Amino acid sequence: MKDAFVRLVEMAKMLRGENGCPWDKSRTLQNLDEDLIEEAHEVLEALKNNDDENLREELGDLLFNIVLMGVIAEQEGKFTLKEVIEDISDKIERRHTWVFGDDVANTPEEALAIWKENKEKEKNN
Repeated sequence: MKDAFVRLVEMAKMLRGENGCPWDKSRTLQNLDEDLIEEAHEVLEALKNNDDENLREELGDLLFNIVLMGVIAEQEGKFTLKEVIEDISDKIERRHTWVFGDDVANTPEEALAIWKENKEKEKNN
């Protein structure tokens, strides 16, 4: 999976590179907003229709939009995709203390309650 993700990131960089695609090079964080929303809606539609084949494709489209936005942000010196991935990994670990820590959650309700408590602790800090 790591190799596939790295390949996708490298493809996004190539599309925006010197010999890349004029359309992809014209994309900005601001003008990708509608694409991002459209792809999210297409994911939801595939879910509603129980269309696994289309869901797989639409998740890929949504993922590419996110990767492309990360590449653009990196090119603009805002932040890197690595930082995005590290930030979300750290957040998941902090909030799921029944998996990565000492808390116990045996039901979805208990897990959600602890997650909310952990999120609130973060906000107060």
